[in-house]
Parts: sequence; structure tokens; C-alpha cells
Amino acid sequence: MVMFDIRLLRENEAHLREACAAKRATVDLDRLIELDQKRRDLTRRINDLNTERNTASKSIGQKIKAGEDAEAAKAAVRRLGEEIAAAEEAQRAVNADFEALALTVPNPPHATTPVGRGEEDNQVVGHWGEKPAFAFTPKPHWELGETLGILDLPRATKIAGSGFYVLRGAGARLERALINWFIDVHVREFGCVEVLPPHLVNSPTMTGTGQLPKMADDMYRVEGEDFWLIPTAEVPVTNLYAGEIIEGERLPIYHCAFTPCFRKEAGSYGKEVRGITRVHQFDKVEIVKFVRPEASYDEHERLLRQAQTLLERLGLAYRTVLLCSADISFAAAKCYDLEVWAPGMDRWLEVSSCSNFEDFQARRAGIRYRPGAKEKPAFLHTLNGSGLALPRTVIALLETYQQKDGTIVVPEVLRPFMGCEVIK
Repeated sequence: MVMFDIRLLRENEAHLREACAAKRATVDLDRLIELDQKRRDLTRRINDLNTERNTASKSIGQKIKAGEDAEAAKAAVRRLGEEIAAAEEAQRAVNADFEALALTVPNPPHATTPVGRGEEDNQVVGHWGEKPAFAFTPKPHWELGETLGILDLPRATKIAGSGFYVLRGAGARLERALINWFIDVHVREFGCVEVLPPHLVNSPTMTGTGQLPKMADDMYRVEGEDFWLIPTAEVPVTNLYAGEIIEGERLPIYHCAFTPCFRKEAGSYGKEVRGITRVHQFDKVEIVKFVRPEASYDEHERLLRQAQTLLERLGLAYRTVLLCSADISFAAAKCYDLEVWAPGMDRWLEVSSCSNFEDFQARRAGIRYRPGAKEKPAFLHTLNGSGLALPRTVIALLETYQQKDGTIVVPEVLRPFMGCEVIK
């Protein structure tokens, strides 16, 4: 399986180089081109040798039938067989080198993705809601949670270490309420089919969605086994269809899934150490879409709107950010982030990333669709988005709906799940 569109390498090398530069990806394209040429040369060589061997094989029978000596022809067939075996062995080695290097080639950014050097070049493309005004100084979530007895960071550190948290009582119920409500909205209103996938996956699955080899250092692996703790439900849900051909009439397919997510957050130590904004394990509801290529970017906008709807119904002020080429993921062609306002922290927090991967993941995972009856299978497009991520949504709720007496008003949409109007 070629891990990216090989035509980019063979027919539009300049564009591929620009794409790697835009994503600040270091890829040895010269070596990749060299290996690709070797693969093609070896394929031609093997084909020529097979043709020559077939001709020599036929001559053996003809010579025997004519009563002639066929030993020279037999020796030629043996020699050709040895040459073919050697060429095939060389081909396997070159293919292995090519495929390993091809895994490092990122998905080129879409034309509407701004070229930039980092998050400072991201573009805010929309706002919703007003930042809440308080007649008192709003507290950060860690103070609110401790006072209310719903957030226990010291005991989380005791049992697991820094970068973990424990929710108690109404805090645990709030997170569970959000998860249940998110899933209900995605299923009942947006046509998603809920999936409950494994939380451990193998290396091919992580490779299929682009986490491996690029992000290996950020992921948790089970020692001695080929198991990885999932960084997001995107990984197992997208790979449900790995190696399959989906009939075109089944598209689009929409899934949603709640899972815990596990990330080392490598390089983040010392940043955002207070509270629960950056943790090693967190809950998230993910939306994954499988669509026809021509519908891809309309579906991307609908995916974004799906996540925005949740924030609006929760009454949380947010902004929509279009990520630049250097800040989108290795696998994404275009990505929007939704950032919610946390007044106690006085900052914006990302609670959703909505990405279009085009056919990048489909190629790596071997997911194709048949456009019509008797038509040749083609790679479909995959998309995913957080709908939404926790605990940052919990942070925004606690800090936005806090009262002067330290209580928290529960948003109306969550009250049937919480069984109360106020967290005391």
C-alpha cells in the first residue's frame, strides 16, 4: 500500500516539496524519488526476466519434441529463475525502505489552509456569544472544584502522578452528563451511529490514521506487546473499515464514540500545571465521517457546525480558529479548532478540532468505496472532530456559571442528566 498519492511524487514533485515545507516536515524526498525509481526499474527487470524464462521454458518442450538436446535450455531456465529470485529479494528490500520513508510524508495542506510558521499564524474566523461579566472576581476551576469537593487533584497525584485528576460527586456526574448529552445529540439529531470501540489498538491501526510513526513518543505503549492506548477514538473508529471496499450507496457513514484518551503530552511538562487543562488521560466524544470525495468539504463545514451547536446550547462563548499549515496535524489537510472562553483562567481553551484528511488516512488504512455498480473502487475521504473534549468543557462550565457564593448553575440542557439545577 502506497501511503500517499504517488502521483505527487512522480508528476508534481515541486508541490510535494512545498507541502512538506508548509507543514515544517523534514522528509528526504530525494531519497524517496531514488527508491521509487529503483522499485520501477526492478519491476521492469523482473517482468523482462519472466518473459525470457517463459520463452526458454517453451523451447525446452519444443527441443524435446524435435529430439534435440534441451540441457542448455534447462540451464538457461534455472539461471533465469535464480536471477528472478535475486531481483525479487532486492525488490522486497527496496519496497520496505520506500514504504518506511513514505510514512514520513505528511498530507499536503488544502489550498484554503493558510501557510504559517506556527500557532501565531492561525486565523480567528468567527466568534459566538459574549464573555460573561461578573460583579466579583471569577475563580479558576481548581479553586471552585476544591471548595465544592468535586475535584481532587492531590489524591489523583497520589494514585497516578501529576497530570491526572479525580472528579467526585457532582463533578463526576457533570462529566457523565455531558458525555451522555453529547452522544444523544449526535445520534438523534445528526444521524451518527454510536460505536464503543476498544481502548487498546495495534500498530497497523495507529499507522492507518497517521499517529505512527510520527507521534510515537507522545503515545503510551504496552510493554512487551503490540498494543497502544488510544490517543483519540478517531484511531479505532476510522480503522473499523481498514482494508474494506464500501459500496457507494452506504456513504456517507457517520459515527460517534465516547472513549478515554491517553497522551504523554511530551514536551509540555511545566506548562499549564495548575488544574486540569493538560492531562495524560481525558474523556472525549469523537465524530468520525466517511464520505465521497466530492462531498468532503461540505461535510467538513457540517462537522464544524455540529460541534459549534453543542457549545451554543451550553451557552458558552467560543471562537472558531482556522489553523495554519504548520499547526495542523501531520494527517490533516484542513482543520478548525473551537476554543471556549474560561473566565476564571482568563483564556481560551481548545475543546474541539475538526479535521478533513481527504484520502490520506484512507490510503494508509486501505479504505475504499465503489462509486457505482461495476465501477472501479476509489479511496474515500475521512473526517473527524471532537464533539466535545473533556475536561476543558467542564472547566468552561464551572468558570462561566459560577456564582458569588461559590455554587455553579447547571445549564438547562444538562439538568435532566444531572438531576439538579445548582452544584452546591
